[in-house]
Order: sequence, then C-alpha cells, then structure tokens
Amino acid sequence: MKSFAIAIVLLILGCRCYGQTSAAYVGCVDNSKTQAELNQCASDEAARADAELNTSYRRLLRQIAGDSLDISKLEEAERAWRRYRDAYIEAVYPAQDKQATYGTEYPMNVNLLRAKLTREHTAAIAYISNEYQPTK
Repeated sequence: MKSFAIAIVLLILGCRCYGQTSAAYVGCVDNSKTQAELNQCASDEAARADAELNTSYRRLLRQIAGDSLDISKLEEAERAWRRYRDAYIEAVYPAQDKQATYGTEYPMNVNLLRAKLTREHTAAIAYISNEYQPTK
C-alpha cells in the first residue's frame, strides 16, 4: 500500500512538472479547483509557448532577411517541425476517441506536451540564430 501511495504522489508531481517553468502556469494551477480550469491553464501555457516561438522565429527571419534561399530553407524546416510535433503528439495519444480513452485530463496533457515541444523548438531556433552565417 505504501508503494502505491508513493507512486500516486510521483505521478501527480510528474504531471505538474511536465516541463513547465512558467510562473503564470504554476500560479494558474495553484488557483484551479476543477479539471476544466486545469485544462485552461494548460491551454494558456501552450499559447504562451507558441507566442515565444513566434517571437524567436520572427527575429530569425529579420536576421536572415534578404537571402531568399535561406528563408525558404528555414520555412521548410518550420513546416517539417510542425508535422513532427503533430505526429509526435499523435504517437503519444494514438487512440481514435481520445476523450474516452484518456479521460478529462487529455486536453491538459496534450497542451502541456505541446508547450514542452514548442519550448524545445524555440531553443532550436535560438541555436540557428546564434550559428547563422549568410550564404552570400
């Protein structure tokens, strides 16, 4: 029984720490009383991560402005990443009827995973920006 209780605590802590470092997310979760509110916190977190990515991506586009070949390669990489992100999420949650299979936590979990993947990609965009050398 003791090991079961420990497993439950670890599961709860693991979900809470699912790669989220946003103070806004932590504050939202701390004030949530229902699963619907937790789902909204996760949705907002995914939106924040997406906004961070868009800012980094636009900054990189400005950095390489004027080189249409480099821009087209970056745009293709971005399309490929989006396909990867969506396929990865689908691989983690493969069931047809996701709500029935994964329950009411599904929207929260998928948004937290989306935020995590997006933040990893934002770091990759920063790497490209730091390493960029014009082809001209």
